Amino acid sequence: MFLRLLSDIQWRAAHPKWRRMTSSQRSTSTTAEPHPVSLPAQAQVVICGGGIIGTSVAYHLSKMGFKDIVLLEQGRLAAGTTRFCAGIVSTARPVSIELKMAHYSNKLYQQLEQETGVQTGYMKTGSISLAQTQDRLISLKRIASSLNVMGIPCEIISPKKVLQLHPLINIHDLVGAMYLPEDALVSSANVSLALATAASRNGVQIHERTSVSHVTIQKGRVTGVETDRGRIQCEYFVNCAGQWAYELGHSGEEPVHIPVHACEHFYLLTHPLQEPVSSSLPTIVDPDGRIYIRNWQGGILSGGFEKNPKPLFTEGRNQLEIQNLQEDWDHFGPLLGALLRRMPGLEALQIMQLVNCPESFTPDMRCIMGESPTARGYFVLAGMNSAGISYGGGAGKYLAEWIVNGYPSENVWPLDLKRFGTLQSSRTFLRHRVMEVMPLMYDLKVPRWDFQTGRQLRTSPLYDRLDAQGARWMEKHGFERVKYFVPPGNDLLDLDHSKTFYKPDWFDIVGSEVKCCKEAVCVIDMSSFTKFEISSTGDQALESLQYLFANDLDVPVGHVVHTGMLNENGGYENDCSIARLSKRSFFMISPTDQQVHCWAWLKNHLPDDSNLVLEDVTWKYTALNLIGPRAVDVLSELSYAPMTAEHFPSLFCKEMSVGYANGIRVMSITHTGEPGFVLYIPIEYALHVYNEVMNMGQKYGIRNAGYYALRSLRIEKFFAFWGQDLDAFTTPMECGREFQVKLDKGMEFLGQEVLLEQKQNGVYKRFTMFILEDHDTDMDLWPWWGEPIFRNGRYVGKTTSSAYSYTLERHVCLGFVHHFDEKTGEKLVVTTDFINQGEYEIDIAGQRFQAKAKLYPFSSLFTQRRRKDEVELSGYQRE
Repeated sequence: MFLRLLSDIQWRAAHPKWRRMTSSQRSTSTTAEPHPVSLPAQAQVVICGGGIIGTSVAYHLSKMGFKDIVLLEQGRLAAGTTRFCAGIVSTARPVSIELKMAHYSNKLYQQLEQETGVQTGYMKTGSISLAQTQDRLISLKRIASSLNVMGIPCEIISPKKVLQLHPLINIHDLVGAMYLPEDALVSSANVSLALATAASRNGVQIHERTSVSHVTIQKGRVTGVETDRGRIQCEYFVNCAGQWAYELGHSGEEPVHIPVHACEHFYLLTHPLQEPVSSSLPTIVDPDGRIYIRNWQGGILSGGFEKNPKPLFTEGRNQLEIQNLQEDWDHFGPLLGALLRRMPGLEALQIMQLVNCPESFTPDMRCIMGESPTARGYFVLAGMNSAGISYGGGAGKYLAEWIVNGYPSENVWPLDLKRFGTLQSSRTFLRHRVMEVMPLMYDLKVPRWDFQTGRQLRTSPLYDRLDAQGARWMEKHGFERVKYFVPPGNDLLDLDHSKTFYKPDWFDIVGSEVKCCKEAVCVIDMSSFTKFEISSTGDQALESLQYLFANDLDVPVGHVVHTGMLNENGGYENDCSIARLSKRSFFMISPTDQQVHCWAWLKNHLPDDSNLVLEDVTWKYTALNLIGPRAVDVLSELSYAPMTAEHFPSLFCKEMSVGYANGIRVMSITHTGEPGFVLYIPIEYALHVYNEVMNMGQKYGIRNAGYYALRSLRIEKFFAFWGQDLDAFTTPMECGREFQVKLDKGMEFLGQEVLLEQKQNGVYKRFTMFILEDHDTDMDLWPWWGEPIFRNGRYVGKTTSSAYSYTLERHVCLGFVHHFDEKTGEKLVVTTDFINQGEYEIDIAGQRFQAKAKLYPFSSLFTQRRRKDEVELSGYQRE
């Protein structure tokens, strides 16, 4: 009954018109009869998947001028997960790029019916997100701050206001809510059909009941698609196969790893109330109750994300079209209880059906898009984490831009397929991780929370040793990294559960590690950093790297160069340090999560020369960072070699012995601005060298430290990190790194033209440091990242990193400042005077704090510790 009611009725309403408009291009058969229209022999783009995602990609590609496009669907259009979608279009997203995708989707769906003539059921009802706790309300206020500066109407409201907007809601346990008046409801299947209709009119060929068996790849590039109806040669392939994206990615001779896994997702439908629910009532999201509620034909539709999800479809594409899975009322019971508590008037209401449908989830709760790192022309858009209708329009737009232009118009790194490695494609890993991810959709996520499943995948040889000394771990790209070390006698359990938006319990622990870094010597295990070696028989390595990097790498052997690998727009594809080991070999160190992305970029841009060798040596070396003024003493005694600045200058690298081990690559660099060294140790010597360092360092006050201390040190020194502060849309000129660019190094490099233009004309954004002035560290909410920046009361940008500076005894935020004409909104050049002459505020969950802006680090203050009331910010060193 339900399938005909919710889905097939909508299909029949739209499908006859769809069939009439496209009968010349597609089969209308609903049985296994032969297809009257044969597949084309070739196409520019082949899209697999006819749901909201695939049709959105086809729609946007055709809008951008691509005509030779074929969309293949193994069943009927919109008959997969899209068919069961609850149809809620919500822009309340904590990640900036997801917020932008949802906002674009809402605007697109609003005009789609007029554009295509297909009824989409679009209705602007608004949505209300409820808060039962103060922490939940804080998280909503943080989202509201981002929405407001984007011009999206949003309001934090009282429980009484909730009742006025939705009289059926029980408000007795609420402390507040967030109201978005422009959120909407749609018929997901009909939106997909409308997108397909528009795409078809623009020349896209759409073929239903056509299954893709595998994608052919030759010499690392897509060449064609094999289907059950024949082969199509193509230049681009787009995997929008939803829950089957993983299987399809592994079906070819060269697998493309797409880490998605399906879980059962439940929601119920009721018969109309005695007094039918108004179609204009706002959607309710009750994350503390783990449920959502929307109106549906006079009754309600309500589902949620339970604490004990049920994974499914471990192997095989076993359904051409999604059918309603088995009911499980016992499993849905807790969500039903939460619904009845939130809407007590439903107790006597008759339930029509409990729907059970598959929904795909990813390892980090963010969707997957982008080009495969191993197959050029193979693009992916999948893993919507139950937000396909909200993201569909915007995600399809960005992927279409990626295919047409070579890059999207926004920074989509948080969603890029290359943020994952092959290890996240283990079936066991995915099954266990999605069982954690699905409940997290509504769990309260305070800053710096960590996944609990799929851990200890990648560990340093020192893991057990550090763990025994009180290490507390976080995960980055599957690698275990130390956050901080709990001293003996502390309550470990309390520290593991001290997650808050305010001052955390690890504050003093990290402070003591920072103090040791500044006054003595600390050891940080940084083995997770990506490490490559590039070598050649001739000058190929140097010539290639000179083209790919902005700084001059033609330096004497033993020197270390900090540089960026830029794209054609001058933006950072990677930020790294490169040591010249010999005339023809280089050692490259990059951020941990750049391993796949950086490898793919290098492989795609290095010449195909058998004499040029690129090797990933991440696992060959353990990296120990010795930070602090006594690091030189420790290494001098261990190596029997002078390590002073005269004998071992800054940014220098040499191989030496440490203890009994030889072949240690020692670099005079720390990634924090403090004095010290990084030791790259052949992995078999790791434990020995660590023990020697710790034993020798005892008389110098040595101790272990973690990444939280490193973060505080690098932020107070105004060091930008890739993936947080730097991205593919940020150039060296915009972040104060002109000194790392050599425009006159004797040969052209990628992105040089844009940098020359910026040097001459100026930049439209500037990386800036902010010191919070009226912020109480003990009592006020902390800044974390993404907080709006205001200059003279006008929004000018967002923070990208923040940390407490134990040196300044204040919070430091880093972020970009933009300059727009107040009347026209036109971008203007951001000058030094513009930065220095403004009055700044940082918005933390709706509360603004005054901040002092600087374009240069406060290096003059780091020679001695001062109380904050003794510091005159206006007297800080200027360049």
